[in-house]
Amino acid sequence: MYGLEKKPSGPFEFDLEIDLKKDPKKTKELNKSVDERMGKLKTLLRQGAENDDFDDYGVLLHGYAALQRVLKRVSEKK
Repeated sequence: MYGLEKKPSGPFEFDLEIDLKKDPKKTKELNKSVDERMGKLKTLLRQGAENDDFDDYGVLLHGYAALQRVLKRVSEKK
């Protein structure tokens, strides 16, 4: 009624997904930087860090792994 009808909306996309679909180079750059940071974190964890830092590094590592999965999914979705 007078423009108040519900229009079917497409699947929800995050801002990051929209940006990465527009610029595929950015996806490769982000993936490369995430790989480098994960490598640094893994070496820090292997060397043995203090308990407080060890937990924080583990959380960061899981976050970067999740970001890699998102980047992979977005690049496959194109």
